[in-house]
Amino acid sequence: MNTQPPNQGAETPKSPEEVLKLVIQDLDSFRQNLTNQLSQDVYRLRVEKEQLNEDISKLRKQYEQLQSKQLESLSQRQIAQQQLWLKQLAQVLANNLQKQLGQKIRDLTESVDPGLQQAGIPGGELPMTHPSNNYYGTANEFGDSLSGVVTGTFEALKQELDSYQSDLSVQLNSMRSMEQQGEVILEALVSRLQAQLENSSVVSSGTYEVSQPGPNNSANTTSSGKSMLTTSPAESPESPKSKTDSTAKPKKSASQVQVGLILALLSAALLSLFNVCIKVILNTSPQPSTIFGLFPVEGLINPNVGNSLLILLLRLIVVMLLMPIVATFLYPAVWSDIERLIKSKDFSLWWKVIGSAFFLFLSQVLIYISIGNIPTAIAITIFFIYPIITVLVSWGLFGDRPSMVRIFAMVLIVIGGFLVLPSGEGDYQQGILAAVGAGITFSGYVILTQMSAGKLHPIPFSLVNFAGIFVFSALGLMMPLPTEWSVNINIDPTVNVWSGLIVGGIILGILTLSSYVLNSFAIRFAGAARASIIGTSGPALTALFALLVIGEFLLFKQILGMLLVIIGVAAMSFERMFAARQKTS
Repeated sequence: MNTQPPNQGAETPKSPEEVLKLVIQDLDSFRQNLTNQLSQDVYRLRVEKEQLNEDISKLRKQYEQLQSKQLESLSQRQIAQQQLWLKQLAQVLANNLQKQLGQKIRDLTESVDPGLQQAGIPGGELPMTHPSNNYYGTANEFGDSLSGVVTGTFEALKQELDSYQSDLSVQLNSMRSMEQQGEVILEALVSRLQAQLENSSVVSSGTYEVSQPGPNNSANTTSSGKSMLTTSPAESPESPKSKTDSTAKPKKSASQVQVGLILALLSAALLSLFNVCIKVILNTSPQPSTIFGLFPVEGLINPNVGNSLLILLLRLIVVMLLMPIVATFLYPAVWSDIERLIKSKDFSLWWKVIGSAFFLFLSQVLIYISIGNIPTAIAITIFFIYPIITVLVSWGLFGDRPSMVRIFAMVLIVIGGFLVLPSGEGDYQQGILAAVGAGITFSGYVILTQMSAGKLHPIPFSLVNFAGIFVFSALGLMMPLPTEWSVNINIDPTVNVWSGLIVGGIILGILTLSSYVLNSFAIRFAGAARASIIGTSGPALTALFALLVIGEFLLFKQILGMLLVIIGVAAMSFERMFAARQKTS
């Protein structure tokens, strides 16, 4: 405290509220300017998109015209060829009949008496030199021969028709193959035009990857229960899985992977520091926390429901002021995706997004209460039971039967969870139950996020989630709560509690966004699977920072339990990574 009298001639310092208002005004003006520029870019891109759509429609019409002309030309050629084959068949049939009839007439002439062939008889009658049965036999032979000729001719005609039918089927098959090739070419052209349009709308460079949160993907979650959604390009929110990739993903170099792992470790470290800051603000110990063993800091408020909602709201105010800028930097098409979501009227997706935000909101409130009542590292370690709930729910809902590796990992997590439970003097039941509840509600968030994966880009998804948590926090503070749950701030004239809360909210918001950005770039460089493995170190880093910053010690069995939980979650991450590699190979 400064005990010197104030300098009357100096300018009166501004209060924190006025400084905060000025900062908010500057941020609003900066956001307004950036929004105007982005709206102009979006308008230009829409115009280009309409032009490309017109070009695509013209190309489709040309393709249909060419296809119809080709079918007409093929049908005309087939009719002409059929007429030619019929003419040839009729000529062959007539020639065969003429030859057979001439041969039979010659045979009949030779069978007549030679004397009668040379002498004519008056009246034109031929005497009966042979019995009549010879003529009947000859007539029968002639009929049989004629029947055989007709039968042979029709068999030849049938063979010709069969060959014509086979040729026609071959031509039809070739036409179908040509049609399929044309469709493939048209689809490739359309996909290339769409890719060019998306590339023109994306300002930031780099490869994005899709990472669905799951029981093994702990990189997608913060140690405090906040989801760290990975970035991916809008693989068209409804990108069908049947669509084949025209180009393979470029392999990441070793240097990129190393940079990504370092960024993932920094992100996890910031989240651990975030948890320690929560512990300092919500300290229930009668003794103040000693920062780095140098100066004591008393807890500002008690860790009940209302105070946790207040801390969450102050943090979300900072996040919602800066998150639009961060989201636009990471994914420029974030606003068009949100506009598409609003206009889509996909109520199922809306319920999933709102439900995931609600579960994440509950998880954060409960983890704050837990951190305030039990040691920080123990609360985060108990929170990491959520992969067990996620695996069991996925098995029940989606039929995703857990493998032996997952079962072994779940056993390790359960054993570690029991070993890490606090012991000794103190009422730890509320903190333990709150940590378990935070893990259960966070598993509900993970399941709903899995169900909506592929329909909405992760960055717009996380922005909507932050907005939903902000709304739920504000509504929770406005609702009438029981006395023990309501906001309870001890007004101490020697301590400016509100200034400490505002500064704490700003620090928590900055740590949240910094960890979010670092994790996003870590997934770009190293991949979601590797980043998830680094994310499993959250409890260990939290324990380390709690020891260094506020001097929180853990017992040997608690350290052993924490290591078992980390090994179990990491085993799930490794199992998921190897399974994904086997599917792609």
